[in-house]
Amino acid sequence: MWARLGFTDRVPAATTVWRLLIRLDAEGLSQVLARWLRERAGPVVVAGRRWRWRLVIAVDGKVARGARLSDGRQVHLLSAYGTSTGIVLAQVQIAAKSNEIPAFTPLLRLAAAVLGSLEGVLVVADALHAPTGHADLLAADGAHMMVAVKANQPTLFAQLKALPWGQVPVGAQTRKTGHGRKETRTVKAPTVETPGGLGFPHAEQAVRIVRTRTIKGKTSRETAYLTVSLPAGQAQPADLGTWARSEWHIEDRLHHVRDTTFREDAHQARAGNGPAIFATLRNTAIGVSPHRRRHQHRQGHPTCQPPPPRPHRRHDHRKPTMTRSNPTTQ
Repeated sequence: MWARLGFTDRVPAATTVWRLLIRLDAEGLSQVLARWLRERAGPVVVAGRRWRWRLVIAVDGKVARGARLSDGRQVHLLSAYGTSTGIVLAQVQIAAKSNEIPAFTPLLRLAAAVLGSLEGVLVVADALHAPTGHADLLAADGAHMMVAVKANQPTLFAQLKALPWGQVPVGAQTRKTGHGRKETRTVKAPTVETPGGLGFPHAEQAVRIVRTRTIKGKTSRETAYLTVSLPAGQAQPADLGTWARSEWHIEDRLHHVRDTTFREDAHQARAGNGPAIFATLRNTAIGVSPHRRRHQHRQGHPTCQPPPPRPHRRHDHRKPTMTRSNPTTQ
């Protein structure tokens, strides 16, 4: 690899490698490595009961708190994460005096370049990405969107809360116990057939998810409202609950690992594209980790082979065993 990179003398020092990396195009490197990871993983299909989706993408941003640009600003990165593969398909840096909303379109364009198309892809995102333009963009590319709705969309939020949820039957309910807590998730998903439907473009279903948690005898309740551009025939309540939780995968399996394992927030990169480049390298390391492959196998990932069995040590009776001598018999 050293020779293929064009080095003919000694192994370059770390500072030389650093000067090379900070001069690279961060988005270009992200695209090259994402394509390599996709080839490594093979074709991906997320199986449902009736429909088969090629990919579910979670979109979320993260601030590299220790890194600074030349003008002193923190580095804010927006990522598109394949929840079934653990691969960051695209990553863009938020421009100065801007936010994640204008970066959504170029991010999805880069993801489409890696995948070849967004046809049939489901994008899940938090309430920040509820502007109507995002839904129009994905619909034009044949993709679908599931987005949380909060006070930043006051009219839609009030409309969702006002729906007669008490008359809607429970579509799916899951109960989990672990880590000292009990959690129940209840999903209701009616198709709104009022004139004009929901006040959000391409929305087919309203979704309400009630999360009830009991920790050390104390019970809390949280209600989340979402919209999805898939009709009921293609998105059952159980699927909607799974997809809503997959939006957290980018936090738990990517951002949290970059913080705790790679100590990204402690990295005080400043020069050139260093912060974005090293975030891309961390994404790549996470994408190829053996833990990720084992996890996907447990979840029934079709392209992953089971991990090799651990060697079992057996006692070899052919070898003499050492026993402590009895002084009374010597």
